Amino acid sequence: MNLKNLYEIKINHFLNFNTKIRWVLLISCFIFTSFPVLSKPKFLINYGYSLDGFVRIQVKNETIVDLACWVAIDGFKKKFRLPPYTLSQWISANDKRFTYTNFSTWCGYLDSHPEYNDYNRG
Repeated sequence: MNLKNLYEIKINHFLNFNTKIRWVLLISCFIFTSFPVLSKPKFLINYGYSLDGFVRIQVKNETIVDLACWVAIDGFKKKFRLPPYTLSQWISANDKRFTYTNFSTWCGYLDSHPEYNDYNRG
């Protein structure tokens, strides 16, 4: 073997190693980025005003399973379970100075949060 052949073997081995690493990184990126997307429940939020002029919020479950949810405003947190494809009750603010941006909402799967089984349905 001469030096030219050794040099070509080293370059080919190095390129083959780089492509293997690239494939592993690409596949791992797909695996680790797709699971969080699939694990997030789908719900919609409706805002409106009551007849008295208070801002209010309503949560809609768009999944086929029960969700554990809460709605918070100004330190008050309302926790509830939300059945599949249903709307929650309207939850109103207690001050007319609040807007829809003052509400905070969260929903998760009831299987992951069994402590929400004690709460009423939305």
